[in-house]
Amino acid sequence: MDWNSKRVRAIIDGALAEDKASQDVTTALTIPPRLRATGTIIAKQACIVSGLGCIPIFFEAFAKMSATPPGRFEIISHPEIFDGVRVKKGQPIAVIRHNAAAILSCERVILNLMQRMSGIATLTNEYVKAVAGTKAKTGIATKILDTRKTIPGLRILDKYAVVCGGGVNHRLNLQDGILIKNNHISLGGGLPVALANALKGRKQGQMVQVEVRSEAELQEAISGDAESILLDNMKPAAVKKAVKQIRKALPTIPIEASGNMNLKTVRAYALAGPDLISVGALTHSAVAVDLSMRITVDQSTF
Repeated sequence: MDWNSKRVRAIIDGALAEDKASQDVTTALTIPPRLRATGTIIAKQACIVSGLGCIPIFFEAFAKMSATPPGRFEIISHPEIFDGVRVKKGQPIAVIRHNAAAILSCERVILNLMQRMSGIATLTNEYVKAVAGTKAKTGIATKILDTRKTIPGLRILDKYAVVCGGGVNHRLNLQDGILIKNNHISLGGGLPVALANALKGRKQGQMVQVEVRSEAELQEAISGDAESILLDNMKPAAVKKAVKQIRKALPTIPIEASGNMNLKTVRAYALAGPDLISVGALTHSAVAVDLSMRITVDQSTF
């Protein structure tokens, strides 16, 4: 993750502006302006950490929008704690040493972002663990894939959090790849026509993936030499049957299963043999984990 990218900085600038962090009247009226403090972010539940890199970016952005820059800061974390690591309940994640007012004014936006990202990473890891070990039975190490069902404006962070949890990213946006879905098929003259047009017009290196929902569409995708097939809303038994047909006709193409996946059913789908299982819930239904920040006066100088 490039935390210094314009896209990430725009998200962080927007979060601070939304909260009017530089106009925090409560802190301005109650906290001595030169007071220094230590803020410790603590996991209040076991979770997979994601978003540590956002912390210094928040304080850099806050300094730029403050009338009186709050001075230098220091972010400390244990070398064994980084994005993608599982931490225990009560475990400190990071320590911030900075101007007390700056910590207080940025506390909520930092926690909001890290709680969401860590929630996505934690849920993703549950799915990854749910399909672990299926390769011994299928010969395929099925991977958990995300979707574009993300919070508008936060996709780059949502998808990074999926990777922290052990998942794999699908398209970041509509320019990243060709996926012919049911509406493209309906509006594009049917699957054979839409597939032929995509294969003919795509740029070099672009894979053409087709979503199929029935036996008829599956046969059309195979006959049309689809380069990847997505089996949508099929039962595990139907996925297993389709996988066998695809492997026989197009042995090297990636096969994906999707549609209403949950932690109770995902292993059955993995045992059906697809290469990938896409799960919209990773980003549209992840529950934020519980993090808190304990802030104390810092008597030291640094």
